[in-house]
Amino acid sequence: MPIVTLPFQELVDRFGPVPDGIELAVWDLEAPFPEPEAPAVVLTPFYFAGGHRWAYLESLPNLRLLQLPSAGYEYALGRAPAHAALANGRGIHDDETAELAVGLTLTALRDIDGFQRDRTAGRWAPRQTRALADRRVLIVGYGAIGTAIATRFEAFRTAVTVVARSARVQDGRQVHGFDELHDLARAADVMVLITPLTPETDRLVDAGLLAALPDGALVVNVARGRVIDTEALVAELTSGRIGAALDVTDPEPLPAGHPLWSTPNTVLTPHVGGFTDLTVPRTLDLMRAQVRALAQGEPFENVVVEPTVSASDR
Repeated sequence: MPIVTLPFQELVDRFGPVPDGIELAVWDLEAPFPEPEAPAVVLTPFYFAGGHRWAYLESLPNLRLLQLPSAGYEYALGRAPAHAALANGRGIHDDETAELAVGLTLTALRDIDGFQRDRTAGRWAPRQTRALADRRVLIVGYGAIGTAIATRFEAFRTAVTVVARSARVQDGRQVHGFDELHDLARAADVMVLITPLTPETDRLVDAGLLAALPDGALVVNVARGRVIDTEALVAELTSGRIGAALDVTDPEPLPAGHPLWSTPNTVLTPHVGGFTDLTVPRTLDLMRAQVRALAQGEPFENVVVEPTVSASDR
């Protein structure tokens, strides 16, 4: 009987009925799975980590699908079992992450964090801040989340430009290629990063690209910390020339004493872009779709890597 494993009991309790012939089980990958020969679809725990867990997956010879809960999947490449398909969490976090991108931007431009520090100090200190309307927003990355971010910024009456690995027209928008990024950065008031982490985007935002931004520009990172050269960013923030609003950092978690804890013009959240009360229901929606596909012999959704070997080849 095929088994679909979920990492938390809450997910099993809230899943609802499953097709005949399929069983749900709780498995957090902290120990070997008790039925290793069963055909399986596995949803990993959030923020999958720990080398031992990969070994436990390899011990499942009939694993059909490894389902990640995140849109990013770079951490599983080369480590997920070659005999299983790998799927990402595309669609789970689009709204959540887009909301945080806008929220971080507004917090930085309108100095909301500064006003909260005034409140705790008992200071009533009105001051002029910067509006989001009429700003030029450059969005780097144009997948599902990038599209959601662009739509929300347009609702704030901003001028949105989008950039991705390859130039194209998509959703009626002109998508510019990475080869235009430096030129486009020179006119950006806000640069939002939502590109996947790949060898091409690792430290894509380096000292040269940061220097191309106008004085007073804001860098918003809801992608991965390593998309930015942290040392170069710290230098720019320390100088006070630009600002940053970061949901992700490199390294992560940010260690005690790291400069980003104290740089000026910086707003920081602890990688919570995809962590709201929508996370569980939308994760369950995707897993229900994967279970239906399993039961009906149809292709799985969101597959980013197909199996490279079959179970019989192992």
